Amino acid sequence: MQDEQENSPEQSLMDHLIELRDRLMRIVLAILLVFIALFAFSEEIFTYVADPLLALMPEGTSMIAIGVTSPFLVPFKLVLLLSVLITIPYTLHQVWGFIAPGLYRHEKSMAVPLLVSSVLLFYCGVAFAYFVIFPILFGFFLGIAPAGVAVMTDIGQYLDFIIAIFFAFGLAFEVPVATFLLIAAGATTPDKLAEKRPYIIIGAFVFGMLLTPPDVISQSLLAVPMWLLFEVGLIMSRIFLKEKIAESSDSEYDILEEEPELESDDDMEKAFDEMEREEAENNKKPE
Repeated sequence: MQDEQENSPEQSLMDHLIELRDRLMRIVLAILLVFIALFAFSEEIFTYVADPLLALMPEGTSMIAIGVTSPFLVPFKLVLLLSVLITIPYTLHQVWGFIAPGLYRHEKSMAVPLLVSSVLLFYCGVAFAYFVIFPILFGFFLGIAPAGVAVMTDIGQYLDFIIAIFFAFGLAFEVPVATFLLIAAGATTPDKLAEKRPYIIIGAFVFGMLLTPPDVISQSLLAVPMWLLFEVGLIMSRIFLKEKIAESSDSEYDILEEEPELESDDDMEKAFDEMEREEAENNKKPE
């Protein structure tokens, strides 16, 4: 009787919930430990993050803090965000440990490279935004400032701006993984996606418009890398999914071959006339 209770579905569900709780607590603890270690250097971290703007600002100008609590809350928010970013690999490791037992062997072999590449691409997107995009954007914005206007950016607004840019480029750099997953799942093929390239380019510019500040430069600097990364995803899928693409092409060919030929209009009319004749004869028969 005791064994039946231990093997019951309710007990199994409870075990999963307990494991999920433990893994979430480990993730939160890891973020907290990293945050505590970095908070002592919060001022240096903010100075480093603000360096792309500070290096381009005219002499005699500096960033300002409008809010009373901004000098404390802005570095606090930045360090917390940085702690989450640093612990992403550990977070994914915990998520993987929770879902891996329910996956098949071929799913595990594909999931691990995709998870690793997703993390690396996200970090690459953040690094691309910091080292390439920020100098271009800030140089443009400071260069078009009207004469006599002293540019002194609020640290809170600056942090919100760079978080939006980091998130946008980190997400945009996941395009190759998303493209690969669509093709691996059989939802489409590289040739079909290549045919929709004009729509994908337009979608990239719309995506850039929604996730970046309202200016054409930010939108273009996000949309163009997204398009190029989409092409990278197509190339990778053609290299690593040759067999699956060939199987899907053969299955589509077989379906087309087995599809019966359409009848002509005359044959259709004859069939309808025959059906009407049989229906009239059935109505004439006594019940």
